[in-house]
Amino acid sequence: MTSLKVNETILVTGGAGFIGSNFVINWLNQSLGKVVNLDLLTYAGNENNLASLVNNKDHIFVKGNIADDKLVSALMLEYKPRAIINFAAESHVDRSIENPGEFITTNINGTYNLLECARKYWLSLTQEKKNHFRFLHVSTDEVYGSLEMNDPAFTEISPYQPNSPYSASKAASDHLVRAWYHTYYLPVLITNCSNNYGQFQHPEKLIPLTILNALEGKTLPIYGDGKNIRDWLHVDDHCSAIREILNKGKIGECYNIGSNNERTNVKVVETICSILDKLIPSSTINSYKDLIRFVKDRAGHDRRYAIDARKIYKDIGWTAAIPFEQGIEKTIEWYLANRSWLDKIKARRANNNTENHP
Repeated sequence: MTSLKVNETILVTGGAGFIGSNFVINWLNQSLGKVVNLDLLTYAGNENNLASLVNNKDHIFVKGNIADDKLVSALMLEYKPRAIINFAAESHVDRSIENPGEFITTNINGTYNLLECARKYWLSLTQEKKNHFRFLHVSTDEVYGSLEMNDPAFTEISPYQPNSPYSASKAASDHLVRAWYHTYYLPVLITNCSNNYGQFQHPEKLIPLTILNALEGKTLPIYGDGKNIRDWLHVDDHCSAIREILNKGKIGECYNIGSNNERTNVKVVETICSILDKLIPSSTINSYKDLIRFVKDRAGHDRRYAIDARKIYKDIGWTAAIPFEQGIEKTIEWYLANRSWLDKIKARRANNNTENHP
């Protein structure tokens, strides 16, 4: 176990996306060192997420693909990062059903390229720097498949049973990372988190989609009977967990990150409606709940996810700090205060077939 020294450089991939941009902003706000931020700026990568860093000399943004071995290797040689944190991924389940090839290319081939570039870079380091280096791969609880109502929560030794092209591609990337540790001894860490929410999330996901549609007076679509359950983790909690794992995690280990905030999809939407009714009551309907519509369920829709986060608490001392009720109100207030950010996103929104939430 080694501690990250202040002012060391890290390489973050996918750092203009939802979770990645929050991680980069939080890192730099704490003056923890330089960040080289590599992002291809696809539909989910958004430079507007990083607007607060435009004059920050410790933020080095590079537009590029994690599958570009020459670019990735050149960045490592130039900036000599102490750690690589891989957020880069295609992550929307509906998109993976419609176009699985992109998920194979980015999530599997891209991760492979990162691992190989990192391995070659790591081998070039002095022994002291080798011991200090970490490759942290950010993954999802969806790799474990689906739980029944009374099943125990996912642990780090739960079998992988992915049910969508997205989760299958993430499961494959996890296996690659694990193999590069056991075969090549690359010092890796893997995290599997529950559903994130918070500021800067793309409005094709459940929570921002519900907020945006409600503001526009559109229907609020909910798949199936709305009783699919997710454990909701605020993105700020997720970022703090990753920092702690980077500092204190045991190499080769996986850590589940959750917040014990299980909610059905319909309950999440109803909660958002109740808060919006209080903050900006509609002049045309009694409640935003009147906009709720149940739509045909998605293919392969997992019924329940739940995270057992005892390992990260026991080994590292981390636990989520933001209750769902506090986090969801904070999130809604952020979206209400950042209408211009939403307006810019709307021009890039996917077609109607991919606007439904996971």
